[in-house]
Amino acid sequence: QVRLVESGGGLVRPGESLTLSCEASPSGLTIWREAWYRQAPGKQREMVAERTSRGIEDYADSVKGRFTISRDRAKNTMYLQMNNLKPEDTAVYYCNADITIHAGTVPIDYWGQGTQVTVPS
Repeated sequence: QVRLVESGGGLVRPGESLTLSCEASPSGLTIWREAWYRQAPGKQREMVAERTSRGIEDYADSVKGRFTISRDRAKNTMYLQMNNLKPEDTAVYYCNADITIHAGTVPIDYWGQGTQVTVPS
């Protein structure tokens, strides 16, 4: 069964950086599209960063120039590098990916369990 396990959240001061990780298992799977979302208290979940199966990246306007999505294919691990963090970045962050286990099958959408990022004002 596919699992996405996140790590790296925490409490940081404004202006500091944080890197979130999301490891996909089991080995041998294929990630077609990866993304990071976040949900702040009382707000809807929003897309923060996305990389399509064609390698096209997209970012929310609020994080452009500060956040970077990446992946280590050998480790099946996705990352979200977050720089110059602001109080409005406080949220639970979720990784999301379209994954296939077997060649020739339709990708299925999977979510991580979420990790809290807090940037106090």
